[in-house]
Amino acid sequence: MIQARYAGFWVRFGATVLDGLLLLIIVRPILIAIYGADYFDAPRWPPMGIWDVLVAYVLPIAGALLFWLAYQATPGKMVWSMRIVDADTGARPRLRQYVVRCFGYLLSALPCFLGFLWIGIDRKKQGWHDKLANTLVVR
Repeated sequence: MIQARYAGFWVRFGATVLDGLLLLIIVRPILIAIYGADYFDAPRWPPMGIWDVLVAYVLPIAGALLFWLAYQATPGKMVWSMRIVDADTGARPRLRQYVVRCFGYLLSALPCFLGFLWIGIDRKKQGWHDKLANTLVVR
């Protein structure tokens, strides 16, 4: 078990908001260029086409995974000096852990974001996605 300063709910929430804004700055112009300004007036399901899937879903997932692999953090986490570590060793997580963590976001989000809110009450400040992947977010 490692001794660490765990990153709590609010600082992680702030990092997520920042990441979302950065993603919006990148993704929105691309989708408008492909589908036009009316793209954001239409219902979001089902996707409008292959570019919708690639830009709105695959690109954010791939981007997060690439940032995690390169820096152990997304840009939002880097602003607040956070990084993702293996919960047992404190070392850089393996690719498998990052992939499990990424898709664990779905589990954390589905029941009214309870898996993310869990960060606020958990002793190690782990969300459900962190627990599934055996990761911690530390400062």
